[in-house]
Amino acid sequence: MTHTAPLPDAAPTNWVDRLAPAPLRPWLKLGRFDRPAGIWLLMLPGWQGVALAAAVQGLRPDFFLLLEIFVGAALMRAAGCAFNDIVDRDFDAKVARTAGRPVASGQISVKQAWGFLIACSLISCVILFTLSPLAIGLGVASLALVAAYPFMKRITWWPQAWLGLTFNWGALLGYAAAPGGGLLVLWGWVLASSGEEIAFVPGAWGELGWPALALYASGIFWTLGYDTIYAIQDLEDDALAGVKSTARRLGAATPRAVAGFYGLTVAFAALAGWLAGMNWAFYALLGLYAVRLFQQAWKVRMDQPILALKLFKSNAWAGLILFAAIVAGSFHAPPL
Repeated sequence: MTHTAPLPDAAPTNWVDRLAPAPLRPWLKLGRFDRPAGIWLLMLPGWQGVALAAAVQGLRPDFFLLLEIFVGAALMRAAGCAFNDIVDRDFDAKVARTAGRPVASGQISVKQAWGFLIACSLISCVILFTLSPLAIGLGVASLALVAAYPFMKRITWWPQAWLGLTFNWGALLGYAAAPGGGLLVLWGWVLASSGEEIAFVPGAWGELGWPALALYASGIFWTLGYDTIYAIQDLEDDALAGVKSTARRLGAATPRAVAGFYGLTVAFAALAGWLAGMNWAFYALLGLYAVRLFQQAWKVRMDQPILALKLFKSNAWAGLILFAAIVAGSFHAPPL
């Protein structure tokens, strides 16, 4: 079965279907590169963690580290999507929105999908090993969350909560990677292996703190909100396939629940800012962040899946606002 048209939840004008050579399209779609919103949603908690750690140290976010997290997030999201498609290929074939996915439709074999997954993971490992030791440990630990996620929809009505734990792990990793991560650690290991004495700056081996934990909690509720909105698209198909989701579990109460999730998102983000000693600019932009989130909850309609997808995608901008809030809020903020 061949699918040459854009997949239902990808933009009709996405770059993969417009520009990529035909033989590459199934592979790019396997990694969801035709739907970049997921890359942003996985990357942004990492960026926020980097910015928060830098703010606590009285520094600005390291550009190279932000770039590493962007590339790593794109690759790990691709690997995670491939794993999800391998595990869910039978379910996906029964759901209209996912039936055209490369593995479910037979464009890519399971064996080929495993090869794609391994290749993306290996490149991601190279990036991971340039970070601080604690960040490396956190990156390895995240694999347990990633591996378990595709099975959550079979055993719990709250797979979106598990996705929150998984997608926002980058907030902890990014915090632990800064400010002593990146090429500094990699070069330190080279020197150490040659017998040279080295002295890292404080925190070079990575550290966590209460601001990072508060940011992680904020991200969990953020994902719980936006992925519940996303699940509205599949209500009927999920019921037929026996797939569980928060949208199915909450039913008509979904808009109110999303508002509650977003309320906790803002509350924990404010706590992270307070613990990090942010200035007024953080709270001003946090207010804009809150407005963006609550607008989504206000607009949610259970019978409008197209609107649900639009609201879901708007979270990339919301996450950027929180990142900007952390960066802006760190100016003139004294280190704790």
